[in-house]
Amino acid sequence: MPPAITDVPGVLVGHAHDAAALTGCTVVLTVDGATGAVDVRGGAPGTRETDLLVPEALVAQVHAVVLCGGSAFGLAAADGVMHWLAQRGHGFATSVRPVPIVPAAVIFDLAIGSGDRWPDHAMGRAACDAATTLTGEGCVGAGIGATVGKLRGNAWSMKAGVGSWSERLADGTTIGALAVCNALGEVRRAHDGVVLAGVRDAAGSIVPAHRLLRQLAAQHRPATAENTTIAVVATDATLTKAEARKVAQMAHDGLARTIYPIHTPYDGDAIFVVATARRPAPPLTLLGAIAADVLACAVERCVSEAWTLGGVPAAGDRPAPPQPSRDAHDATP
Repeated sequence: MPPAITDVPGVLVGHAHDAAALTGCTVVLTVDGATGAVDVRGGAPGTRETDLLVPEALVAQVHAVVLCGGSAFGLAAADGVMHWLAQRGHGFATSVRPVPIVPAAVIFDLAIGSGDRWPDHAMGRAACDAATTLTGEGCVGAGIGATVGKLRGNAWSMKAGVGSWSERLADGTTIGALAVCNALGEVRRAHDGVVLAGVRDAAGSIVPAHRLLRQLAAQHRPATAENTTIAVVATDATLTKAEARKVAQMAHDGLARTIYPIHTPYDGDAIFVVATARRPAPPLTLLGAIAADVLACAVERCVSEAWTLGGVPAAGDRPAPPQPSRDAHDATP
């Protein structure tokens, strides 16, 4: 099995989806609690419980993070996750009963499959029931309706999905990431800039996004809206909420290395961090920098592990991009 976010002790992942409607949800479970934080950079986010994750807010521990399709409708899946956790006694202790803390974020996938069905309470519960240490990738869960390369419209897009990666440092600290990429433009390989998936032309070739952006600007035409990349970065290091937020901020560099353009007014780009506090943390600068590397690998796998679905072709249908030589320590997949 390739490295994945579930290599971080205390983290499980589950997927559930509607294969006909091409929408779904993915849950990252930390049932024993994990220090949580978030950094939202997109201009059109669809989220839940993000205010609770700021450093000055009372609650420090989260019990799950839910990534959903269905745009804002899909946030309903987090209710199912919350009830699943509550039935098992997990949550923030109150004078009455534990209350699970379940942040969530969504992608817009209504333009593929069916636009009138989305993740709901039952799907959130199903994702929890399916949670294991085996992280599925590609067109599963929240990634089943994900596409990239929509600068010319959805008809010229390519398929994306869920991707994951992890790295274990020399001191034993593990950092993992899981992403759902639903980007406006193209996905590039971080270490050499080779385009893995993006906007197609009539012949099926990928059109450089930087060229299309300049054509749109010259014509005063807006870019297509309704795009987002959402992700969870997990580590077994012990972090405060403020430290976890800094890791989330630094991890956004991984999106900037692999997705062009990123953080637009129409994106809901958000990165959550969960720290399970199983071991001392390495220096924060190093942890955040490596988190960006790991997230970049996860984004690459969002497109490399996807397959053709809903009439949208995937990168796997094309000849593989050239593979330059790498150093032995290179973490890219």
